[in-house]
Amino acid sequence: MKKLVIVIVSYNVKRYVEQCLISLYRALENIDAEIYVVDNHSKDNSVEFLRKRFNRVNFVRSIHNLGFARANNIAIHQSESEYVLLLNPDTFVGEHVIEEALSFLDTHPKVGAVGARMLRTDGTCAMESRRGLPSPMVSLYKMTGLCKHFPNSRRFGQYYMGYLPWDKPAQIEVISGAFMMIRRSVIEKVGLLDEDYFMYGEDIDLSYRILKGGYENWYLPLNILHYKGESTQKSSFRYVHVFYDAMLIFFSKHYSHLSFLLSIPIKFAIYVKAAAALVKMQMERMRKSLGFVSRKRKRDPLYVFIGSEKCVQMCRKLSRNTGLDAQFFIGDEKSMPDGHVGLDILEQMKNSPMSVYVVYDIDSFSFEHILDLFSQNPHPNILMGTFNPRTHTLITAEEVLL
Repeated sequence: MKKLVIVIVSYNVKRYVEQCLISLYRALENIDAEIYVVDNHSKDNSVEFLRKRFNRVNFVRSIHNLGFARANNIAIHQSESEYVLLLNPDTFVGEHVIEEALSFLDTHPKVGAVGARMLRTDGTCAMESRRGLPSPMVSLYKMTGLCKHFPNSRRFGQYYMGYLPWDKPAQIEVISGAFMMIRRSVIEKVGLLDEDYFMYGEDIDLSYRILKGGYENWYLPLNILHYKGESTQKSSFRYVHVFYDAMLIFFSKHYSHLSFLLSIPIKFAIYVKAAAALVKMQMERMRKSLGFVSRKRKRDPLYVFIGSEKCVQMCRKLSRNTGLDAQFFIGDEKSMPDGHVGLDILEQMKNSPMSVYVVYDIDSFSFEHILDLFSQNPHPNILMGTFNPRTHTLITAEEVLL
């Protein structure tokens, strides 16, 4: 039996999966692990593309889009391991993240599952890294904006548990399915992911069942990057429908015992939020179709490339071919340990409305080091990018350039 099985569900994001797998190969160097990629009927030739590059990965090609829960369950059924890690395709992990997460689980038998500190591309922590159960009152505080206005309150900020420190392990209630490491024995006790959820909500549901099974859920301050939703068009009708439908499934499943006077207002609030989101989308589309949009040209971003001399040569060529506004710095983790931090060009750009992508050569800098640099020096308009000199691929949250 393997120590760990990692399951990635993919849908039309082959370049992000490629980078995720590269980071996993580094992180699993001394771990007895197996990787499954379940492809949900992608149209971008994902399986053929990835199979040529990662011959140690098990690929499951679905002929339909099965949804997140069912796709994960297929791989869990097919595998044997002490632990299971559910990992989003639009992520990459630091080189020691998995080892440290396994160590925590090995030494804390009451813990059923752990999550990680998910970073945005500007280096800030994603609030979804720690969440409370969306009970009726917690949901009400979230939907009325009290959670947003009082994020550090133990009462009003319970949805994102904003009162907890980011730099210490902490017991939480809900672990994000973007990085969720679970004991298989716990899965066998509380059940697999609920396939009534197509996408969204299944991680909340499973987290709740782990707690009801007598186990604990923990947040660990281990850095991963989550581009968040590269495979999801969040302005689409389908996203709004699926997201709020998941909220209704969870509420009906776990809180149906509540009194009529309490359950009806919460369900009504969910419908109102869903309707408001749809109206907002339709109004925006109408404004665009009628030409009521700003004609002010958005400034193109600046790209700052940092890597080996060979990598920089490749990036110069890429920049010329794609018309990027770019600057280049030769360095690696040893010769340039502070990376982009303190570069004159970035200090000058901090007060500029222009976005700056700092693009690191992943052969010259470890994923862990890149994540540390951004997490320790977050800034809203200085964003993370990577360049793979072996495939000549530049990846940011918004684009993939070759």
